Amino acid sequence: MARVQDHDFPEHLLYDIENQIWYESLADGTVRAGFTTWAVALMGEILVFTPKRVGHTFDQNRWFAMVEGGKWVGAARAAFDGTIVSQNDALANRPGLLMSDPFGKGWMLTVRPAVETWREGLETGPGLGAAIENWIAGGYYKNRTS
Repeated sequence: MARVQDHDFPEHLLYDIENQIWYESLADGTVRAGFTTWAVALMGEILVFTPKRVGHTFDQNRWFAMVEGGKWVGAARAAFDGTIVSQNDALANRPGLLMSDPFGKGWMLTVRPAVETWREGLETGPGLGAAIENWIAGGYYKNRTS
């Protein structure tokens, strides 16, 4: 488990560090996605979670869910092209799950990647903590509006 600024990042997950979204490969070839605890802390109290509908496609670097928090309103941007397979209905009804259990009950979507190479560019494993620390130190997240 990597720990950065008092936030856990399980090393078995894959991360789009730029967008602070984690991905977990599932046995059936689909991928579960959610926000990191660090991202959720920046959002403040989560008020609304609005995912794209099941069956809709999405493109890399485009939104596949919208989140409204007390400090931030913006898009969850995808790390790869794909199709929405399912959404977390519990999260739609109780968006606070993003804050209380982001790696468990607070997952956002299950998606089917459009290509086998969907993992390219995602970070995982022992070097994860250093990669996230470097990204935070660079302050790139401060220039994002959504």
